[in-house]
Amino acid sequence: MPQPLVSIICLCYNHERFIKEALDSVLAQTYSNLELIVVDDSSTDNSTAIIEDYCRRFPQLTYISTGQNLGNTKAFNLGWRASRGELIIDFATDDVLLPDRVEKQVQAIAELDQTYGVIYSNAEYINDESEHLYYHSENYKPAPDGNVFREVLERYFICPPTMMMRRSVLEELGGYDETLAYEDFDFWVRSARNWKYSYLDYVTTQRRLHQYSLSQKYYTSEGRMMQSTIKVCEKAAGLVADASEKKALVKRLKYEIRHAYLTNHFIETAQFLKLLQQQQPYPGLLYTIIKLLNKRKIKLSGIRDLYFRLRYRN
Repeated sequence: MPQPLVSIICLCYNHERFIKEALDSVLAQTYSNLELIVVDDSSTDNSTAIIEDYCRRFPQLTYISTGQNLGNTKAFNLGWRASRGELIIDFATDDVLLPDRVEKQVQAIAELDQTYGVIYSNAEYINDESEHLYYHSENYKPAPDGNVFREVLERYFICPPTMMMRRSVLEELGGYDETLAYEDFDFWVRSARNWKYSYLDYVTTQRRLHQYSLSQKYYTSEGRMMQSTIKVCEKAAGLVADASEKKALVKRLKYEIRHAYLTNHFIETAQFLKLLQQQQPYPGLLYTIIKLLNKRKIKLSGIRDLYFRLRYRN
């Protein structure tokens, strides 16, 4: 039986410190039927020179330059639309693939029926120096399998760079939503409505945490990333099919309200509150109080800061 072609879309933006390790990890895969596409989103550091050097030495790499900074969603769409693979991996070049990552996931997805559109796995988190921090599974249990739509509304549990997606999923969705500042929550909501997910209990990926990671900018992006979350929650509200899913969306909205308000994002807090009231007309005393405080723009961000200092002892 022929091996399916796997396209790895390597997304780079100012990753000169990490891109050699990232590309080396892609080139070291034990799985052979690969299509490797590097998309540079107009980096302003030395990333482009490093990519061009790798392309000269490794002709199996295809290089795409965006010409101008487009952001993750548009850059990825350029890459996957230029690809041919039956299976797709979205890979940021500040992360690292373990050598048997693709092989293990292809083996696992081959045992699933076509209703499964995404496979994801455990991951090791590393710092700037590639030193171990912790494993994803330590903080996000259990890992759901099958129909995960309700779960993706309710909580975070998927480590995004561990995902392998069927091409047919991306084709059905039209790729990532290019109006958004980030992609994963929207992809999970839209894809999980019609496709099943499978969890592979195996560490396939090292995810790097550093101050420039997109995930570290959620509450410091002047509301841009929260505005994307609001749009995704609006989509989710139109997709919920039963009371349990609606309850999960309400839980998500309450979480977003608390964190938006306690980071002084008053406009976004009001928008989340409006969505919550549409789902739950009487959301409870706490959210009534937050609504009143938010209208007056009373800053209570110190409470959130104190919580994180106590929890993580920083």
